[in-house]
Amino acid sequence: MMITGAYAREMARYNRWQNSQLFGFLQALSPEDLNKDRGAFFGSIKGTANHLLWGNWIWISRFDKGEGPGGGIPESVSLCSDLAEWLPLCERIDTRISEWADSLGDAPLTGEFTWFSAAKEADVTLPYAQCVIHMFNHQTHHRGQLHQMLTETGSAAPVSDLVFMPKET
Repeated sequence: MMITGAYAREMARYNRWQNSQLFGFLQALSPEDLNKDRGAFFGSIKGTANHLLWGNWIWISRFDKGEGPGGGIPESVSLCSDLAEWLPLCERIDTRISEWADSLGDAPLTGEFTWFSAAKEADVTLPYAQCVIHMFNHQTHHRGQLHQMLTETGSAAPVSDLVFMPKET
């Protein structure tokens, strides 16, 4: 499995574009719509958005060796109590992802990556490229869930097609 630093940079740009669109749609929702249990794995729109942010934060902390979110998957749904807390934190983590990707060359992606997995309660070693792909795939998966839940509220939802991403984001 081979990806390049350019792939990571493109996906980091896509992540930032997707989240910047998501901000407006989330802010337009009532607290009831944000918090309603919609039967998704992480319950509500807010719970899923929190888990998405937590996942980004835990993975970038592994990659850049910076501060992590603390807690585990069960606590991820309550990472932020409201959008006033979530929005600036999401922007901060997106910046970290972009800065990491901007500095990522191709060579590290050919090696292995080891981290401690609280879910497995053990060190895990996998190809670095697979871990990078996982982080970006995880984002896409949960933004897809958010897209579905947004449409359930009667809201429009962000354009998510990678091929329609603006040249400059």
